[in-house]
Amino acid sequence: MIDRYGRKIEYLRMSVTDRCNLRCIYCMKEGGVCKRCHSDILSIEELTDIARAAYALGVRKIRLTGGEPLVRKGILTLCKNIKAIDPMIELGMTTNGSLLKEYAGKLKESGVDRLNISLDTLNAETYHTITRRGNLSDVLDGVKAVQNAGFVRTKINTVLIGGVNENDILDMMRLAENDDLQVRFIELMPMDIVRGWDKSRFISVDVVEQHLHSAELIGYDGVARIYRPTGYKGTVGVISPLSRSFCDRCNKIRVTADGKLKPCLHSGEEIDLRGLSGEALTAAILQGVDSKPKCHRLGEYHTDTARNMNEIGG
Repeated sequence: MIDRYGRKIEYLRMSVTDRCNLRCIYCMKEGGVCKRCHSDILSIEELTDIARAAYALGVRKIRLTGGEPLVRKGILTLCKNIKAIDPMIELGMTTNGSLLKEYAGKLKESGVDRLNISLDTLNAETYHTITRRGNLSDVLDGVKAVQNAGFVRTKINTVLIGGVNENDILDMMRLAENDDLQVRFIELMPMDIVRGWDKSRFISVDVVEQHLHSAELIGYDGVARIYRPTGYKGTVGVISPLSRSFCDRCNKIRVTADGKLKPCLHSGEEIDLRGLSGEALTAAILQGVDSKPKCHRLGEYHTDTARNMNEIGG
């Protein structure tokens, strides 16, 4: 699939639930989400059908997101279903890591190739402040379980929040010093619940790159610029949706848990895939690709979507 701006679309992110066992301050309201009826969320069969249709159109990388995907009933079945379409599909998952101690081995057995773990600090008190209820030790145990299960090139995603975790940057970077991890620092995006936050909270990845002045820039991994500090086994990445647009390299489309295709994370446009199959489903996906915008407008501290991050999947 080629969009109107010549970008090859081969990456699908599917949110399997908007629910989560944490309540991160930049992602979800403190009270959580209104519980939806089961029928309002895509079934495992519908998610599989969408993955199959996207694969037929050229998608070769699929990432399962949430909310927290590991709270979704049937998640392991979905993983197996997707790999059954073609074992060569690169299947990933983004998780908060709190349940990985139990699930890491099961995910590996179910065909998951890559894991991204959201972790914004190594300070237990700050972690609890950000997540409102989480225990840092659960995530660290999960990282160990992932390594023991045989996963490689696992990514740690750290959202930068001014006044909260900018003093934790060096500690986070050092996670990659002796392990084959990619620690990625991501600029906070002004979406819904954080749209009205003071602009001092939105800090640039420049604060990370100040610590990387002697590191080797080894290239790009998707939308991340990747560095290898001297002596590091792993790498450090920076993702800059606000300060330096990477839209020209964006190769993804997204599907929300309630069945809406979003051509762009920040797009207000949504195409309903619920109830579609065969040629109708294919046509709807192609419509989404054709309507993918050239660029978002986050540089203006503006987003066109009214959804919280937990409803889209990041």
